[in-house]
Amino acid sequence: MERIIIIGYMGAGKTTVGKALAKALGMEFYDLDWYIEARMRKTVPQLFAERGEEGFRKVERNMLHEVAEFEGVVLSCGGGTPCFFDNIDYMNSRGPVVYLKATPEVLRKHLLMGKTERPLIKGKTPSELAAFITAQLEQREPFYAKAAYTFDVNLLDTYDKIGMSVEGIRKMLGV
Repeated sequence: MERIIIIGYMGAGKTTVGKALAKALGMEFYDLDWYIEARMRKTVPQLFAERGEEGFRKVERNMLHEVAEFEGVVLSCGGGTPCFFDNIDYMNSRGPVVYLKATPEVLRKHLLMGKTERPLIKGKTPSELAAFITAQLEQREPFYAKAAYTFDVNLLDTYDKIGMSVEGIRKMLGV
């Protein structure tokens, strides 16, 4: 398999599952946000601040087109990546796309536990965060639903379950 692309909302576990899946398959792991930061020599929050969301999304699309040509990779994309331009259709043309699906409540818990600075949710109270996630998921679900595969990650809270998720995704993809 040349490449596997992982999508889903922020906090769904795309990086965690993607790294574990890549290791299990002997593939290289790429996180699109990390790739953007390395290529642009700026953090995603800096790019958002300097260029706004529209400017960032253009950079993101260009970098997606670069890294999605790599072979032997598992690529984890940002939560919004599939929702702009023709990105989801392009991803589907590059290899199997797996949507890691979770409920708004699970995503909120993951995001509150996480240490990553995320520009779209910075400064929100827990109740504002819950409303924001629910509203954004409604907007993004039609794009996420275009993935060839959907994998439920609502129970992804221990390393054993991450391993079980990797096995479930491997079985689903036949790899």
